[in-house]
Amino acid sequence: MTKKPVWIETFEVKTSETDFQRQWKPSAFFRTMQEIGTHHSIHLGYDYHQMNAQGMAFLLSRLKIRFDRFPDPGEQIVLETWPKGMQQKIFFMRDFQFRTPEGQPVASATSAWLLVDIHARRFLLPDRLKEKLPDNNGRFALNESLEKISLPDQLGERLVAGAAYSTVDMMGHVNNAQYIDWVTDSFPFETFQENKLDWLQINYLQEVKPGERVSIAAGPCPEDGSARVVQGSNLTTGARAFEACLGWSPR
Repeated sequence: MTKKPVWIETFEVKTSETDFQRQWKPSAFFRTMQEIGTHHSIHLGYDYHQMNAQGMAFLLSRLKIRFDRFPDPGEQIVLETWPKGMQQKIFFMRDFQFRTPEGQPVASATSAWLLVDIHARRFLLPDRLKEKLPDNNGRFALNESLEKISLPDQLGERLVAGAAYSTVDMMGHVNNAQYIDWVTDSFPFETFQENKLDWLQINYLQEVKPGERVSIAAGPCPEDGSARVVQGSNLTTGARAFEACLGWSPR
């Protein structure tokens, strides 16, 4: 069977995934990218169970998404996704393009993934894969780099979250989309009523395991006065769990 270098699926926005303004939540974008990206990986020969038997897995390391708009419940949305080669010799890059069936843009994202040894919890070199992923000849949805996020010296704690049952996935750690719920929960309702979220980048630094607690702090971005940064610090281990930056514009 010929492998498809670009994967396309159409889905419906669920009512349970929308917020108090009847808009699709940012974390729902992440859950959908994870799900449909997984479908493409399986099609390309990298089924989770087969990789798990070999002691390997792909883990999301960084992702940036730009939002054109947030769909309403019941809308039909098309998601296209594709690998786009390697960066820094260890990052497997994958892009995502959300649009309506008529072609109107909804959101664009780029992401970096690591191949990891699930037992040693360390990254592996790409040559461990039996076949190369398609690189799609430079095709991109979001042509932006995924750099480290600058954080100020002091950030104010907004909430403390725990790695409880509902947050942990089959990899045995907090799921990547759950971090986005933590990030957005660190802002009051008024922020979402008065502003539109334009873009979001998150860098996952250290996994959070069952029972661990994370302090989530937020504040102004030192390099962009209209943006806000969020940091998650693992209170159990002392490690920084993630860093994020969000860009807003007034409604």
